[in-house]
Amino acid sequence: MNRNLTEDRPTFVTHLECSLTGERYEADQLHGLSRAGRPLLVHYDLEALGRAVSRDTIAARETDLWRWRELLPVRRTDSIVSLGEIETPLIPIPRSGGGQVLVKDEGRLPTGSFKARGLVMAVAMARELGVTRIAMPTNGNAGAALAAYAARCGIETVILCPEETPEVNVREIAAQGARVWRVNGQIDECGAIVGRGAAEGRWFDFSTLKEPYRIEGKKTMGLELAAQLGWELPDAIFYPTGGGTGLIGMWKAFDEMERLGWIGSKRPRMYAVQASGCAPIVRAYEAGEEHAERWEDAATVAAGIRVPKAVGDFLILRAVRESGGAALAVGDPAILKAVEDCAKKDGLLLCPEGGATLAAYNQAVRDNLVDEDERVVLFNCATGLKYPMPEAGQWLDKNEAIDLGAL
Repeated sequence: MNRNLTEDRPTFVTHLECSLTGERYEADQLHGLSRAGRPLLVHYDLEALGRAVSRDTIAARETDLWRWRELLPVRRTDSIVSLGEIETPLIPIPRSGGGQVLVKDEGRLPTGSFKARGLVMAVAMARELGVTRIAMPTNGNAGAALAAYAARCGIETVILCPEETPEVNVREIAAQGARVWRVNGQIDECGAIVGRGAAEGRWFDFSTLKEPYRIEGKKTMGLELAAQLGWELPDAIFYPTGGGTGLIGMWKAFDEMERLGWIGSKRPRMYAVQASGCAPIVRAYEAGEEHAERWEDAATVAAGIRVPKAVGDFLILRAVRESGGAALAVGDPAILKAVEDCAKKDGLLLCPEGGATLAAYNQAVRDNLVDEDERVVLFNCATGLKYPMPEAGQWLDKNEAIDLGAL
């Protein structure tokens, strides 16, 4: 077991608050959405936390997700469930992106995606609060992460996938012990079925942002990024945005670190990246709206960001606008071209959602939203090895004459 997981776990959680109304909720109780139907955010006693631990103490620890334990909600060490959540590397891509472009490669995490960050925290808290059965809709990677962590600690899991979910994800979920069902609809329609079962008391609803703790796991991306860059945040972040948990979580992390005195007031411009075939956040951003209407007939090769309706839409839009960033949409041809370019020019195989961030960055440079000399971080949310690749069908016959020069 990682040494961090055996140490005492001081916790500084004080309460939860509705992200829309500010209504206060007690900690250490099982909660879904607030009474206003919006996500709950975890609050900490940052003054006490700052007295208890310094950023230098954090920096001296083993570089995994649990190094941030004081800024995380799990109170009991025996609640923790882990598969080895490492700090993910920042990879330069000078040829396909530019000299100042770094990819935070989240595909190195357990189950091959950044969904591990959120689900390890959510499952640990479910375990701590006595949950025995969970259900969740997924486009693939979140379901795989939930299945793995739930199997690890014996929580029963039911997962509903849209019919377009990649086959590898469906099989991965089933292999890790969850009961997985395909549904002839989109992820929000799967979520509606999950919601009905939760209302009948059949399971706890683990849909994106419908429990408070996935955000806390995802915010570790922002904490890590600050530490990796010497406590100086980048000029811009391009984030593949479906439910937007990670973008919301990072924005929360930046605020908490500033209040602790660990970073200054500088913030990255946050660019929420969507596919043009499913871009409700982009449409709302461009229209100046606070909430995003459902996107009908959603379709994109980037399954992870095929989310027609996000419950945290206003939090995504708030972070984008407060940061001076934007919501950007890119088409599937540009996404696939970015994946190809990064692999062939820089040797890094992005997932389609990660390709969307590279495509959006290149477009932003052309549109003068970003300067080429700015330090930019793109998030590759999963390993590209999970996704279909173009056929490579050239053959040699060992029994025939071979023109080695032609090879």
